[in-house]
Amino acid sequence: MSHLTAWPVFLPLITGFLLILLRGKDIYYQRIVSLAAVAGLVALAVALMAVSLPGEYQVYLLGNWTAPFGIVLVADRASALMVSITAVLALAALWYAIASDTDEKGPHFHVLYQLQLFGLNGAFLTGDLFNLFVFFEVLLLASYGLLLHGGGRLRTRAGLHYVVINLIGSTLFLFAVGTLYGLLGTLNIADMAARIATAPGNNLGLIAAAGLLLLVVFGVKAAMFPLYLWLPGAYANTSAPVAALFAIMTKVGIYAIIRVHGTIFGSGAGELAYYYMPWVLGLGLMTLTFAALGVMAARNLRGQIAYLVLASVATLLIGVGLNGSSALSATLYYLIHSTLIAGAMFLLADVILKGRGAFEDRFESAPEFPDAALVGAVFMFGAVAITGMPPLSGFFGKVLILNAALQHEWVVWVFAVLLGGGLLTIVAMARTGSTIFYRTLPENPSPAVTAGEPLNRYAFLAVIGLFLVSPVLVICAQPVTAFTASAADQLLNGTAYIEAVLSAPAVNQSIEE
Repeated sequence: MSHLTAWPVFLPLITGFLLILLRGKDIYYQRIVSLAAVAGLVALAVALMAVSLPGEYQVYLLGNWTAPFGIVLVADRASALMVSITAVLALAALWYAIASDTDEKGPHFHVLYQLQLFGLNGAFLTGDLFNLFVFFEVLLLASYGLLLHGGGRLRTRAGLHYVVINLIGSTLFLFAVGTLYGLLGTLNIADMAARIATAPGNNLGLIAAAGLLLLVVFGVKAAMFPLYLWLPGAYANTSAPVAALFAIMTKVGIYAIIRVHGTIFGSGAGELAYYYMPWVLGLGLMTLTFAALGVMAARNLRGQIAYLVLASVATLLIGVGLNGSSALSATLYYLIHSTLIAGAMFLLADVILKGRGAFEDRFESAPEFPDAALVGAVFMFGAVAITGMPPLSGFFGKVLILNAALQHEWVVWVFAVLLGGGLLTIVAMARTGSTIFYRTLPENPSPAVTAGEPLNRYAFLAVIGLFLVSPVLVICAQPVTAFTASAADQLLNGTAYIEAVLSAPAVNQSIEE
């Protein structure tokens, strides 16, 4: 039993407590500790990926109690991938927050940031449904504080909607968990999957209803139609580093659907095997339709990027709903791309907002701002990446998903919505780039009012670093897709997961007298 599996959860928690002790000190010390901890988290994620590559499950028994009686953390290729994406995104967002002094605009930023990472990594690594609820609540409580960091009327209003909707989701989560525990007698995911195969026929209806209620809960976290209305306002009105980190938040809901439903209601669930998939696919198609319309109707860049995040979530839901090894592999590939590129776009939007001064990121003509040529070139690169145009990784991800849909009975709908939604987002981003970078005013009518800030090149490094992921995913497409294919096969092999978790032995300890 390797402690490596537990360290991505414990490191941010320990760091958060340490930062509380430093709250009376100069923020310089908080920055050093927080940045060192996130850099350490990146190293841990790389090590966890290396350990997971051979395909062995890393099961960690907290308290040395065997499953299903104790709490377990489980690392495989997919969970190690999610921890790695989180660590890379968190490092870039934290670097930007420090370089731009965003962390100084309110108290406890670094404490909340570490607790957010604690909740995220715990959600990706837990093997227990109730502890998934606990980690959800931790990351949500931290996200409430981060969302409101810096204050402001629009931020407070968006935060209120975010809190209310997620509190309703948490209540429904408890209802679903209680029902499943009453019917199956366990909340360990592997044990639930083993017991559902032998559940009495008269309980299957209630189990299916509880599973769909759980799907609603994960749909709230993933911003699935019609539960997405909280996302555009929350993501568009919070600070840029927080919005960038929140790019992974919706992926928690999608991962939970893949892990929880895919294991409990997988191929071994008898009559309930994959019964939820048509719901995921259908709602994914509807989410993408409304997200594309939202991208077209947005009135500022941050709002537009928030809807682009929603469009990426919908694309991932479609990939999950296609229900196959190739589709799931394509989904994981696109998940890497969409999460990191969306984070970069939120940071880039903040650069543009500060450069345009009083015009901010509204879609209206403004005087040319400092370093507009450099920022515009990077924006064009980001627009190509996030809309899924060739030759960057978004295009390859969508092609892989479309290829997986060829044998599906909903192939016409999948092609129509994915290609139609992609066309609308391309048109919208082309219009955005033209408005901000080409239709500029010939002169500055009121320098005192409209002057923007010069480009912060240290903060801009975080944007460049995240955008470089896209060409790397293209250049290394063969090994990356080979990894995502093996991760997808491991996710679909529920029997191996159940056996690994339930047969993990406790550590024998001898006591010398």
